Amino acid sequence: MPADDRLIVALDVPNAIAGLELAQKLGDAVSFYKIGLGMLTGGGLALADELKHQHGKRIFLDLKLFDISATIEAAVRGLAQYDLDFLTVHGDPHVVRAACEGAAGSGLKILAVTILTSLDRADLDACLIRPGDVADLVVERAARAFEAGAHGVIASPREAAAIRALPQAAGRLIVTPGVRPAGAALGDQKRVETPAAAIAAGADHIVVGRPVWQAADPRAAARAIVAAIRG
Repeated sequence: MPADDRLIVALDVPNAIAGLELAQKLGDAVSFYKIGLGMLTGGGLALADELKHQHGKRIFLDLKLFDISATIEAAVRGLAQYDLDFLTVHGDPHVVRAACEGAAGSGLKILAVTILTSLDRADLDACLIRPGDVADLVVERAARAFEAGAHGVIASPREAAAIRALPQAAGRLIVTPGVRPAGAALGDQKRVETPAAAIAAGADHIVVGRPVWQAADPRAAARAIVAAIRG
């Protein structure tokens, strides 16, 4: 079964050596990888460059950047030189606008984080985020991010359909973490759905980590997820 780039496998392992070993195990079963902040000091950018340019993989750099506009623009301009595919920033409009300026002229797509899929209403209260239903806040943040120029958003599968229905979402990407195959442990995720449900709800890509790399046979696990989303 060929790879399907709607599946993005999160290389949430300690360092680039472990990440490359996992990518080699997965082989042609996976064509798209996410490299996050946890691996950045373990050679994550070098791994991203190697997987992209030596192995022909697509790369999602998940850094969730947040800072003043000038710093965001400069950071994204530097990252754009790696010729990667996706980069996350927090979905605040000033951050999104600056990131899009930094990515201008490159193929790097800026994805805005709405509300992390590990958070629920109690977590938002603790962070002093305004009252309201989590799903409603996610959709509002997505709309504002699209208006600021985001190429796509990060949201849980439970909010994907409502985001897809937004007029501003036409031609934009929805990427969903918080995806777990049926029967898989939830881990630290709180707003989850199955791979097939996420795609059916309007997601363009799903991000799956532990259910793949913790499996006894990661390659078989990835292929099972591809079969589910194609079904």
